[in-house]
Amino acid sequence: MAEHVRIFDTTLRDGEQSPGASMNADEKMQIARALERLQADVIEAGFPSASQGDFAAVKAIADEVRECQVCGLARAREADIDGAGQALAGAADPRIHTFIATSDVHLRAKLKMDRDEVQELAVAAVKRARKYTDNVEFSAEDAGRTDWDFLCRIVEAAIDAGATTINIPDTVGYAIPWEFGDRIRMLRERVPNAERAVFSVHCHNDLGLAVANSLAAVENGARQVECTINGLGERAGNAAMEEVVMALRTRADHFGVDTRIETTEIVPTSRLVATVSGFVVQPNKAIVGANAFAHESGIHQDGVLKERQTYEIMTAESVGWSRNRMVLGKLSGRNAFRSRLAELGVHLKDAELDEAFQRFKALADKKREIFDEDLLALVNDQVTRVAERFRLVGLQVGSETGKIPEARVTLEVDGEQQEATATGDGPVDAAFKAVAGLVDVDAELKLYSVNAITGGTDAQGEVTVRLERGGRIVNGQGADTDIVAASVKAYVHALNKLVGEAPAERPHL
Repeated sequence: MAEHVRIFDTTLRDGEQSPGASMNADEKMQIARALERLQADVIEAGFPSASQGDFAAVKAIADEVRECQVCGLARAREADIDGAGQALAGAADPRIHTFIATSDVHLRAKLKMDRDEVQELAVAAVKRARKYTDNVEFSAEDAGRTDWDFLCRIVEAAIDAGATTINIPDTVGYAIPWEFGDRIRMLRERVPNAERAVFSVHCHNDLGLAVANSLAAVENGARQVECTINGLGERAGNAAMEEVVMALRTRADHFGVDTRIETTEIVPTSRLVATVSGFVVQPNKAIVGANAFAHESGIHQDGVLKERQTYEIMTAESVGWSRNRMVLGKLSGRNAFRSRLAELGVHLKDAELDEAFQRFKALADKKREIFDEDLLALVNDQVTRVAERFRLVGLQVGSETGKIPEARVTLEVDGEQQEATATGDGPVDAAFKAVAGLVDVDAELKLYSVNAITGGTDAQGEVTVRLERGGRIVNGQGADTDIVAASVKAYVHALNKLVGEAPAERPHL
């Protein structure tokens, strides 16, 4: 039987640190449920001490999720550890993940401490965490650049203090695979009590090596990989969960290990995270990109038709792509709608299903055929809603060759309907200016992105708008068969996020 490699998903913690990817409590819960269906071993739900909102989100996930360990991050500080312990009190299997930096550059420039002081804090943090749970993880931040002797010493001390998982982060994506693998092997060989802990890795992608480094670590005895859906994360992101899992599964002949991930849930979870975060998956992205199983070359097409394995090393269905798609229309009933959503990995409560079905019927009146991608966009648009100070009521746009485009927008602002008209370089620009004239929010447009959900002239357009104000960046999403309406929905969605409570500063591993 293959050895088990734990998948520690940190989409809700490290993934959320991507600029503009902050999520509200409902969005986090939707992703947590998806990760539970995916059968991640550990869900790092957040950093409870960052804010009251983070504490509440971690607590809600800990109270609901039962099939995965739920983890909270804590700096090596008493208040952080106590906050994590309290937030995780209702979890079926809680884990506290505490960390402190160990590289010389961090000790000198950030912590202004010596090695003995850092080790003392690490030991104290692990011991305090053990008061709340036996499941304690210790991370040596920037372990990839930490002196080998000191890394061995602090890891040994953390295990003696009660840490059951030791995480070795490549915090700045500096390592290369053979070097990183050597580091894991060295720790397992030199640390006297190494057999008492599971060794874990948390690799960043600054040099595009996060997945390769993670796999090299597994080759050298790491039995937990920390990763995110779609590789989401700070800067260039983290190791992509779907790539790590499918590499281990597809090349089991080489690695001799496996995960418990339900791989058919990978694509639905990827789509949900992409919609919530506003980070669209590139078409040529491994496993979850739209072109991952597409063949245009005649030679490739001929080979696949004769024998799939000539050009495909895994099946599309194995990761959640559907080849035999059920196309729904305006005559489709509630049961067909519910069944198709279930096949796509979407499970709604009765009230949520009722609302989604009404939205489906409205879309079906505009669009002759409703494809899987339309359904997911429709449901995800419902998921990503936030408290609405601003709500789009009406939109009228005039655009004619040789004339300046004009838009008239009606918004509900704090419960009161208001209307404004503006001109612009195009209908979208005009509509945005009309909205800006109605809201008292000074925000800079940083990104405007349009993604066609399906083919055809009646396709839904999915729009992402990124706004910045005072250093805070948020994404808004909107979908509609009218691209201008989708754009305004996305803009208003982003504005509602921007006027909400700003998230607290996050720690970084």
